[in-house]
Amino acid sequence: MVLDKRVYSPWTAALDRFVSEKHVSSSGGETDVCVLATVLGAIDRGLRVVLVTDALCSSADSTHDALMELYLNRFSEQIEASTTAEGGGTVAVK
Repeated sequence: MVLDKRVYSPWTAALDRFVSEKHVSSSGGETDVCVLATVLGAIDRGLRVVLVTDALCSSADSTHDALMELYLNRFSEQIEASTTAEGGGTVAVK
């Protein structure tokens, strides 16, 4: 299923309905854009968030490192970390 959007955040009314009805996972790859918008929206909605640390990237190492620090320290109660070897998805929203 493809849900079109015109903003960084994936959290449209259609995605909210789809996630709640189907209990699906979502994924993103760029630490400081798509993943940031997805993570903050998922936290706001009380959803489980798992970041797969070796599957994330950014166009700038400094912003990637800063966001990883934020995710894993400031949001340590809301975000879990995993690796691809451990079987995680990029951002799992359940």
